[in-house]
Amino acid sequence: MRILSITAGAAGMYCGSCFRDNALAIELLARGQEVSLVPIYTPTRTDEQNVSDSHVLFGGISVYLQQHASLFRKTPRFLDRLWDSPRVISTFSKRAVQTDARMLGDLTVSMLEGEHGVIRKEFEKLVDWIRDEPAPDIINIPNSILIALAEPLGREFGRPVCCTLQGEELFIDGLPPVHREKALSLIRRQVQYVDRFIAVSDYCARFMGELLQIPADRMATVPLGINTTGYGPHAPNPDIFTVGYFARIAPEKGLHLLAEAYVHFRRRIGNARAQLRAAGYSAPGRSPYLDGIRQSLQRAGLAHEFIYEGEVDRNQKLDFLRSLDVLSVPATYDEPKGLFLIEAMASGVPVVQPRRGAFIETVESTGGGILVDPDSAEALGDGLHRLWSNRTLRQSLGTRAVAGVQEHYTIARSTSHLLEVYDSVVRDQAGRPLQTARR
Repeated sequence: MRILSITAGAAGMYCGSCFRDNALAIELLARGQEVSLVPIYTPTRTDEQNVSDSHVLFGGISVYLQQHASLFRKTPRFLDRLWDSPRVISTFSKRAVQTDARMLGDLTVSMLEGEHGVIRKEFEKLVDWIRDEPAPDIINIPNSILIALAEPLGREFGRPVCCTLQGEELFIDGLPPVHREKALSLIRRQVQYVDRFIAVSDYCARFMGELLQIPADRMATVPLGINTTGYGPHAPNPDIFTVGYFARIAPEKGLHLLAEAYVHFRRRIGNARAQLRAAGYSAPGRSPYLDGIRQSLQRAGLAHEFIYEGEVDRNQKLDFLRSLDVLSVPATYDEPKGLFLIEAMASGVPVVQPRRGAFIETVESTGGGILVDPDSAEALGDGLHRLWSNRTLRQSLGTRAVAGVQEHYTIARSTSHLLEVYDSVVRDQAGRPLQTARR
């Protein structure tokens, strides 16, 4: 099968969605499938072999310039190529330029207006690029915010189009109300151009199906999966109980809540040794948030027990996870993914998570952790104490975690599910005229 998979770059950051798209492409290639993994906005960054194409669609600089200056909507292509270079895009993206919510809202709406919006030139460039590419059997776009790609891709290639759903609702909810409603309206209007939506969890399928008004027969679930090479049972320092956090440093991921829970937990264990270790990307604008967490721990007399490792590569990630006795990322919203849980459990680390979103199905299917009341530092602290006080339970959960990931969340299993969906979609189209009334 020839597969065209679009993936959204994250401006030089490690990104769970990029990891997923890249890992699936690697596994598909290993199975003899023909895969083109093409970045959009910026080149992708992963902690494994990166198999994405060197060409970047909708270069982030071009899109930004066209959104904010009408002059660049008419510049000739040879000039566009200067700032569409992956090297130039990467250089500028590393500067992590901050934008306000209104700016993000305007750009999101423009992208969703597609061929009829202010960045229509990028869609014209997309069509020209398509005409030079061999026709795939199936096409996948990485999220619903990019759904405006579906109509031109399907029309020009005459092939079925899938759209992955993997957490973009958090971004949509963060838009100013007027932009949020406009974005949702534009997405819903273009659902008709997607042959199958692919959610990364059952929770995601239910929530996004309702939010975007997607017919049930056009929704499928392909659970997340990881390459488990290098993971496995671990042996943390027996002399110190280590609570870990591994995710982006941002309020919605809940590190502040974990810090509060750690204080609650720490008061219950007396003089026993413990520490709180965190790793993950922190944007320049998040410094006050991280400083506030340090200050709260300082007031509790526990600042010396908090270690922030920063952003980590694959080897550093594996070492970090092996050092933990328990992991918790108490997100304050209904997380649809939770790749960090799978990575921790693959290392034999049990998890303590709020009972919400995809956390429920991940923990219940693996048996690798415990669920507590959401948004409660006290409940979270009690969960940490439960594992600290019961080594047998901790070890049992860790053993189940490894086995559960191997059974439910490997990249091989995820790829098999994906191919089943793709085969079904291709068969469905084979029974219809090439250009359906829907297109």
